Amino acid sequence: MKILVCGRHGQVALALQEALRGLGDVQRLGRDGFDMARPGQLRAVLRQMAPDLIINAAAYTAVDQAESETQMAHAINAEAPRILAEEAARLGAPLIHYSTDYVFDGSKPAPYSEDDAPNPLSVYGRSKLAGEQAITAVAGEHLILRTSWVYSLHGRNFLLTMQRLLQERPQLKVVNDQIGAPTWAGTLAASTRALIERWRNGQAGAWGTYHLTAQGETSWFGFAQAIADQLKAQGRPCAELLPIPSSEYPTPARRPLNSRLDCSRLAREWHVSQPHWHDALIDCLK
Repeated sequence: MKILVCGRHGQVALALQEALRGLGDVQRLGRDGFDMARPGQLRAVLRQMAPDLIINAAAYTAVDQAESETQMAHAINAEAPRILAEEAARLGAPLIHYSTDYVFDGSKPAPYSEDDAPNPLSVYGRSKLAGEQAITAVAGEHLILRTSWVYSLHGRNFLLTMQRLLQERPQLKVVNDQIGAPTWAGTLAASTRALIERWRNGQAGAWGTYHLTAQGETSWFGFAQAIADQLKAQGRPCAELLPIPSSEYPTPARRPLNSRLDCSRLAREWHVSQPHWHDALIDCLK
């Protein structure tokens, strides 16, 4: 099986490189292979490679920067997924695409299900929702996997930023009124492999949109506390953490206060479940 992973250096793409080992001929393409913002080039590469499965781990993820780079965010997060879906359907190949909790506005008091109406607060969220809608409109075999608060030991993310700042500063303020599930890229990659294996073995659930995050919930402050605990366990210096509301940490893009996603449909349809976020954090740091 020829598997094409769109994305080479991102957190999820790097995790997929390890997780998909032995599953088939896995080829990862980054910007040196094709530009997601250039539709013509993207189509040409897909037709030349003719993969049996396409995994889109590439995205425009600079949430605040997207507020001033609307066209670029839309090109990569909405137009490119549409082309991937069209070419996947033409090839008869399934498409796995990652989306985000930011398609919701965070006003719901309970975890969001796949049936809840999206209402993104930011350019980034709107571009990701447009990508979902484009893939669904093509109506080919696809999995849209919404996740949240992705981190790993690579790239730029909350875990690495906190590890650095906690050791550089005497005090650190972190918002405590945004709630979600920190999700390790390794968890996403392992679950993606499990989904592929079930499809290959004739045990696939229904195609469509699903939520895929770690289990449990916490705030960004709680996530920072867990990271600090691990640093302290290693005998490293650690800043004093102070909880603050989002209003004291303004950003160009608005974030949803509730990013909790109900992942029960994925477990029910595909029999794939995820670990608790704290257990996954320990595994990541090991």
